[in-house]
Amino acid sequence: MKKVFISGCYDIIHGGHVEFFSQARAMGDYLIVCFAGERSLKMHKNRKSSLPVEHKKRLLEALTMVDEVVVGDDEILGLDFTSHFLRLRPDMLVVTDDDKYSEQKRALCNQVGAEYVILPKTLDYEKISTTEIIGYIKAPQQISLRVDFGGGWLDVPKYAREGAYIVNCAVSPLVSLREWKYEIGGGLGGSAAYAMLMGRNSLQSELDLGVGWQDPAAIKESGLCVWKSGAHPVLDFKVNGDFLHGKMGLFYSGKTRKTYENTNIERDFDLVEKAGRAARQAVLPGHENLTLLAEAIQMSYMVQLGEGMEDLPDFGQIAKKYCGGGHGGYALYLFENEAQRAEFLKLEHTHEIEPYTAPV
Repeated sequence: MKKVFISGCYDIIHGGHVEFFSQARAMGDYLIVCFAGERSLKMHKNRKSSLPVEHKKRLLEALTMVDEVVVGDDEILGLDFTSHFLRLRPDMLVVTDDDKYSEQKRALCNQVGAEYVILPKTLDYEKISTTEIIGYIKAPQQISLRVDFGGGWLDVPKYAREGAYIVNCAVSPLVSLREWKYEIGGGLGGSAAYAMLMGRNSLQSELDLGVGWQDPAAIKESGLCVWKSGAHPVLDFKVNGDFLHGKMGLFYSGKTRKTYENTNIERDFDLVEKAGRAARQAVLPGHENLTLLAEAIQMSYMVQLGEGMEDLPDFGQIAKKYCGGGHGGYALYLFENEAQRAEFLKLEHTHEIEPYTAPV
């Protein structure tokens, strides 16, 4: 009888695990599965098990292709199954092609004359990890989007400036996977919001696109935020933004856009920085200044026109600018009072938004 041995954390059993179990079982007559116990999981993943050990053992034993299940608790990084392996003396140790401990495992196989076999991961559906599953379970059901006032692009690591600021505000209506009241690609941080709703690392996904971190940072923090420019988000201060209630609206330009396509366009970064400083001064707690905030937004708009963006229509606003990277999508309009905004909202392609601070 050819005994096959496999090991892993197997913290939450998913389709990739089952596929691997089936492939490994097909290589022999008897499949032994070792999963990481509490101590081992803490050592490997720095977290506790998602299920009690006995529950996990019963689940694995119920799989038809599994013949025996053991718990790995040896305090050897990557080889928590060593004592079981030496005791059971299997004919084969099967691993996936992303195995991080191949050298140590080959040496262990040599001790009992076992064959070391690598199997490629061959799924015909999207791969998922236990970490991603846990993230999805923990993901919020609803989340805000955001508008930006000044300092945009200074959250992109390569454009960061010491002593500069980015000012933005989380807004409602909120979005969910079932209900999305905004146009896609509108410059409101939708890609970051979607990643967060899916339980993904939204900050890393934005940086991987070559854009900045302000979208996931603002959405996660909520409120009206001032951030320090830099490679990573550092909050300077946050206020609730109540002084903007009834004064903000969105106008959809009718054009979709993708921020990462505009990252390398030449722009006046000195004016970008000046706008960020003015916006920060305008929202200082206890000294909120709508007129100064309007000036900051207009500075940001001047930067956008300098990039070649089309002029936006006037609707009685005191300030306007394209959201995010611009060149389409939504535009933010700021009004002096709620009555002026109410007139704006009678027009087509307009949208009411309000500052949003998540409840504690």
